[in-house]
Amino acid sequence: MVLALQTFVGVAETYFVSFLGTDALAGVALVFPLFMLMTMMSNGAIGGGVSSAIARAIGAGRRQDAESLVLHAAVLGVAFGALFTVGIWAGGRAFFGRMGGEGATLANAILYANVVFLAAIPGWVGNLLAACLRGAGNVRFPAIVTAAGAFITLALSPLFIFGWGPVPAMGVAGAGMALICFNVGSLIVLVWYMRSARSPVRLAPARLEWRLFKEILRVGLLSAVGTVTANLTVVVTTALTGAYGRDAIAGYGLASRLDYILIPLLFALGTASVTMVGTNIGAGQQARARRIAWVGAGLSTLATGAIGLAVAAFPQA
Repeated sequence: MVLALQTFVGVAETYFVSFLGTDALAGVALVFPLFMLMTMMSNGAIGGGVSSAIARAIGAGRRQDAESLVLHAAVLGVAFGALFTVGIWAGGRAFFGRMGGEGATLANAILYANVVFLAAIPGWVGNLLAACLRGAGNVRFPAIVTAAGAFITLALSPLFIFGWGPVPAMGVAGAGMALICFNVGSLIVLVWYMRSARSPVRLAPARLEWRLFKEILRVGLLSAVGTVTANLTVVVTTALTGAYGRDAIAGYGLASRLDYILIPLLFALGTASVTMVGTNIGAGQQARARRIAWVGAGLSTLATGAIGLAVAAFPQA
């Protein structure tokens, strides 16, 4: 439910940006696949590796390892976040240009990307800390943080885009500013909670060990291959569409956002599956873990198939 709300906020942001004109909409469309790559890697791929590692440690009774994995996740968040920020700032112009961006469309894409990826590090760290909680079985608190952040973003996005009172109109940069507020605010709340005694796993000083990084990355990096492939498909298709001009990029950007509606749903089902499978594997219950995985796969097939058929039948809606 919370991830569906977050998806709605993303669609609403597209609606607000559309009032700025086709150049703004096309510029944001060029950036969106890279933003989703970062979101899917931090929440799903590497985040799934974090949840899986903590669930396995708890299932096997390795409580100290589970606690230490939290700091290791935060360190990985800083590293991956910095990689995305530097990559966009250094190569964004060339990348978006090759995707078909030019003139005002390219300028909007660069402006939006530079602002959005300014908060890549807090975004990554916050998502990986939330993954730690989910791996320990606490889905409720990350869900509350996401839901509250979604409502705040929904209010801040039009305020920053169009301006009101003392707040100046920032255009596409305003949409990025709303995301910065969400990422930084979520991180502060998660750190506060995970430093308290109420958290099932705590963020505390620990000795960094390569074996614990491997626990996360041996699952997370393999998952990231699928994530990169899925987003690379959108990037390549956007670039091919760019040959037909600004309107084609904007139109494809809208359609690809509908495609991405499936991602939060799969992530929600995957969150439950990863925690349950990881805990059972850690406890040596292989048959039960395999059964859980098949049930999750079946639910995913039914849910995404229903949405896909509905959109294919009524695209004009």
